Amino acid sequence: MKVVDLEEGMPRVNEALLRLDRELVVARQQGFALVKIIHGYGSTGVGGTLRIEIQKSLRQRVSNSQIRDFIPGEEWRVSNESAWALVKSRPELKQDADFGRGNLGISIIVL
Repeated sequence: MKVVDLEEGMPRVNEALLRLDRELVVARQQGFALVKIIHGYGSTGVGGTLRIEIQKSLRQRVSNSQIRDFIPGEEWRVSNESAWALVKSRPELKQDADFGRGNLGISIIVL
């Protein structure tokens, strides 16, 4: 799983979305099937704009068949059907530090 920190450098939303585009292209070229995006939760602790807009973009990408699926960090756990199916198919994902932790600052993308 490729890990991409979109929060690095405190970018504006449009810059982070452009970087997301580039990183997904690179991940596909490198043969990755999964990408963990670190978008943060927001410095105020109530959910930042970057997180909201990145996840909105990911939902649109699923709808447009640009990506197969995405799992928000808060759903990256055994009790989520999509997450559990993914972990069953790739048992090494159980070792992911964020699995089961409810980390609102990440999203898992299935290419």
